[in-house]
Amino acid sequence: MNHSRTNSHSILFLIQAAMIAALYVVLTALAAGFDLASGAIQVRFSEVLTILPFFTPAAVPGVTLGCLLANILTGAALPDIVFGTLATFLGALGTRLLRKHRFLCTLPPVLSNGIIIPLVLRYAYAIPGALWFLALTVGAGEVICCVIFGGILISVLLPHRERLFPAD
Repeated sequence: MNHSRTNSHSILFLIQAAMIAALYVVLTALAAGFDLASGAIQVRFSEVLTILPFFTPAAVPGVTLGCLLANILTGAALPDIVFGTLATFLGALGTRLLRKHRFLCTLPPVLSNGIIIPLVLRYAYAIPGALWFLALTVGAGEVICCVIFGGILISVLLPHRERLFPAD
């Protein structure tokens, strides 16, 4: 077994995950600056990164850690920190599992956030409105970020896949 190859692969994995986490935090802070990162209607720019597991497994822990840190740093309620991070993790994991399907891989973050976040909004923040309405508004924001912008990001990154994500 070539330990040098294994070590360099592990280091690359950690660097990719850390960079994705940092980018998630920065993009969430940017969205928060425009009051778009939380609430019933949210377009969290950072959620576009949940499509990166299409390219690398390092993106799953990267976006999960990024979401956890962003939720803590933006002052989210504890249930949001826990379950918002869980929603992002499940979305990223679903993207990774569907990586062979370019369009379908953009849908798991929409579904996980559309199911989990309305419950968080209702019970952690007491945001009024029917759960179906909150699911619709959160889902719409996720469609914008993950399906539309995520699909564009996949198209932009695909020609550079080997240089950007050499380990996969």
